[in-house]
Amino acid sequence: MSHTSEFAPPSLLQNPHVQSLLASTAPRKIRLIPKVRQLRRASKSVILDCGNGSQLLGEYSPQQQGRSRGLITLIHGWEGSSRSTYLLSAASAFYRAGYDVFRLNLRDHGPSHHLNRELFNSTLLEEVLGALRAIQANYPHDWQFLAGFSLGGNFALRLAAAASEAGINIHQTIAICPVVDPVKTMAAIEQGWWVYEQYFVRKWKRSLKKKLALYPELNFSEQLHGMKRLRDFNDYFVPNHTPFNEPDEYFRAYALSADLLSSLCGPAHIIAAQDDPMIIAEDFERLRGVNGLSIETPRYGGHCGFVKNWRLDSWVDERMLEIIQLRKQQPRQAASTEAATMT
Repeated sequence: MSHTSEFAPPSLLQNPHVQSLLASTAPRKIRLIPKVRQLRRASKSVILDCGNGSQLLGEYSPQQQGRSRGLITLIHGWEGSSRSTYLLSAASAFYRAGYDVFRLNLRDHGPSHHLNRELFNSTLLEEVLGALRAIQANYPHDWQFLAGFSLGGNFALRLAAAASEAGINIHQTIAICPVVDPVKTMAAIEQGWWVYEQYFVRKWKRSLKKKLALYPELNFSEQLHGMKRLRDFNDYFVPNHTPFNEPDEYFRAYALSADLLSSLCGPAHIIAAQDDPMIIAEDFERLRGVNGLSIETPRYGGHCGFVKNWRLDSWVDERMLEIIQLRKQQPRQAASTEAATMT
């Protein structure tokens, strides 16, 4: 199922670059300070055993008063973290609505570079499945929800597709501006507004320097020094630090497809702006017809922006809460029933 929605920001906020920048910039972070205070007071850092010797770091925020309405696990985007502005915004919205929240850091994101020797790559789904399994074992709830942004949205959908076989229960998955075709997304970043590529170059290089300081035997300091474009990073790190021979092969390994998502363990919902400068709107055509998957495509919103007014309030946080509430009105057993009937 696919439909548009009625997100209609003021005219100056209809610019996709303004929306994309506001997802993470300082003014919005400042506006969030009073909203996230309660969430942060309740948060505690947790190191998860993901199996096969890997560990991931997260932050768990249980309700301090009253009964929780469920647990939502949130996954940030590439080179984001559990403390990214857009993730804190969503987390605080869910927390204030009565949900427990777990903000998961992917490998080498946030302050987690010390936990694993090998570098992060986007095909490391098994360890994120292990993290989700540990979260649900450590913090059992009647209702388990999952949401991710950008690359985290890609992970969320792949997790939902693998969850039933892994013995994990997800009652509703939400993906905000998920990466569908990584080849096209990388090309859009490299060929689009230079600000985006340099943003990722700067953040990726900083992350890799942290890793190298902890594991100098990785020995890529000389190569890193000369890297100025994302292509430089991919051309070196894919063949040397992943199981893949070249970047396009690696990108295809975590692309989304209708076939991949045919095993969704419950309903999933995508929200992706038609004007996203990084995720090509036509990519979602390949996902049409997947049983249990709905796709919502607002005209505006940029990449993970969806800022609805000059107070910098988030429309997408409200929309996610609405989706979760609608899901809770359905029988709890529906997720496993749907998974069993999807072919």
